[in-house]
Amino acid sequence: MKSILLHIANDRAMTARLQVALDLARASNGHITCLQAISYEVFAPGDFYGSAMAAAMPVIKEAAEKLRAEIEGTLKNEDVSWDWRFVYGAAEHRLLEQAALADIVLVGPHDAGEDSRGPSSMVGSLALKAPVPVLVVPADTKRLDVNAPMLVGWNGSAEACVALRHAVPLLKTASKVYLATVEEKRGEGRFDFPPLEGAQYLSRHGIEAEIVEIPRGEARVSDTLFSAAQMRGCSMLIMGAYGQSRFAEMLFGGVTRHSLTDPQMPMFLAH
Repeated sequence: MKSILLHIANDRAMTARLQVALDLARASNGHITCLQAISYEVFAPGDFYGSAMAAAMPVIKEAAEKLRAEIEGTLKNEDVSWDWRFVYGAAEHRLLEQAALADIVLVGPHDAGEDSRGPSSMVGSLALKAPVPVLVVPADTKRLDVNAPMLVGWNGSAEACVALRHAVPLLKTASKVYLATVEEKRGEGRFDFPPLEGAQYLSRHGIEAEIVEIPRGEARVSDTLFSAAQMRGCSMLIMGAYGQSRFAEMLFGGVTRHSLTDPQMPMFLAH
């Protein structure tokens, strides 16, 4: 992962994903592009002449400049290559634009200013639309050990295959790779590609994977995968994003939506 696109925002997970970006950059001798997007497109009911927005703009700009100074101060003391891009517009759109020449995008689990429990709409859009994988970093992440074991959530879908392919550079650094499947209810399995084919694909890249079959209990699939990864000392959960339509997941729930609601470790997502 040579080109790392890091979302800069004043949320609780900023410190965590900065550290993870540094860990990735050091491990791959990579470069961090810090993208700070500021949007003034805020709808204020009754503010017909824009007076409220005009008053808020200096405050927003000052906060952005303060955050930039803090993070640049940290980066100047680190042994990594980096640059800073300050842009206007919605962060989701600017990240998608810049992802065209990135290897991975690092974001927090919640939209800026919304630290409540719930899936991030921005992360969901990035996972679906970005041409590269998205790494979601929870606020309590201390560091990312790229040499630790990693777990791939496998359901045989095309999305799982895409995530597996994108994750190869990271999986090559892992001390152990688990290809984990959770038993589905009868008739619900999607195994277009059985776990053995995923393991064979990895073997061609010199990666040995252990296939793990996990019984389906009462817990959600997402919680079962997180537990399996934590029990095995994994530093990351890798999975395909939105195996069914995103609208269906919004209505009925799904593994991606439930995972993003309360991620318990860094999540590597691709669609």
